[in-house]
Amino acid sequence: MKVAIAGGKLQGVEASFLARDLGWETVVIDHNPSVLARGLCDSFFQCDIVRDQSTLCEIIRKADFVVPALENVKALKSLTRCASSVGVPFVYDEKAHFISRSKKRSKRFIEKIGVAMASSWPQCELPVMIKPSNLSGSQGVRKLMTKEEVSDFLKEQKGRLDRWVMEEYLEGPSYSLEVFGFEGRFDVLQVTELKMDSLFDCKRVLAPARLSKSLEKGFKMIARTIAERLHLKGIMDVEVINHHGTWKVLEIDARLPSQTPIAVLKSTGINMLEILGGIFVKGALPPLLDDKPLRGVIYEQIRVSDKGIEVLGEHIMADAGPLKRVDQFFGADVALTNFEGGKLPWVATLIMTGKDRREAWLKRRDVIKTIRDDLERLHFDKRQRKKPATPNK
Repeated sequence: MKVAIAGGKLQGVEASFLARDLGWETVVIDHNPSVLARGLCDSFFQCDIVRDQSTLCEIIRKADFVVPALENVKALKSLTRCASSVGVPFVYDEKAHFISRSKKRSKRFIEKIGVAMASSWPQCELPVMIKPSNLSGSQGVRKLMTKEEVSDFLKEQKGRLDRWVMEEYLEGPSYSLEVFGFEGRFDVLQVTELKMDSLFDCKRVLAPARLSKSLEKGFKMIARTIAERLHLKGIMDVEVINHHGTWKVLEIDARLPSQTPIAVLKSTGINMLEILGGIFVKGALPPLLDDKPLRGVIYEQIRVSDKGIEVLGEHIMADAGPLKRVDQFFGADVALTNFEGGKLPWVATLIMTGKDRREAWLKRRDVIKTIRDDLERLHFDKRQRKKPATPNK
């Protein structure tokens, strides 16, 4: 199977990793020659997806299907036209994505079908979260603590509030899961637990999530309900928060996400890209075997610099340049990194597994210690090189 991946940023990294795990040939298309996924694919084409239609069509003509790993509307329309003209399946549900790409539209949709979400300002108390409606993930998300901060924000916008979602800040652990839809059938995968950094960006994914059976069942029912009402074809991820024992939806995205698919693969053995290939190439949603024993997985991003080791959201990977896959990286099962021995700073996505989460966490502890020891050795070597020579007596 040959898959063309349009976009080489974080979603492109995810798609490339999943495809290579299946032994599929991968082609990444992006206008940026230094994009993240360039080092993880079999071949790379530098191409402006919006402006260079003829080149784009020639590239994807030879693929079995095309996966969008971007959210630019003009690029998605260009891909739709090209895929249609050359007769190659395109993994894209335009109607579902139209709703999910806007936080305002998706919020109205979810509340209309009776699924709980955070209350909107001013029908809620402080603190308040503000989110750009048309940006994905944690981009531009801020927390306002006081009435003065809210007032200042409203003045700044000067009638442009339609670009923002303002809602109550909810406390509690966050979780995610993916749901697949095809011709009226909807299947959900594993629930994963998310840990956020100070910018509300996901810094760590834990699998499997530690939830009671009743809570897990409730979350999966919410995800199925949303997918059914969207008449979903393909994939959607649903992020929720457990607020004092009640599920509240934070956001939905009708596209292949980043971070969680690799964590789910390493925990369950289920490859989300293989499922999408079944839907869009073979015209069938394959049966999901979920009776396998689950492995524990820790998936996190780190930045290593003179300041030490920081665990941060995936935004730290954005400008890392082409990543490479390294197995047994400082003891981690797999890393996606720009590491070059002796050079700082560097970043990495670390993936640690074990027979359960405890074993995976113990491995993670050893990995961080090994990296810290290497960093201290590097600092020691630098100090030694800077020492003045001792004069001969």
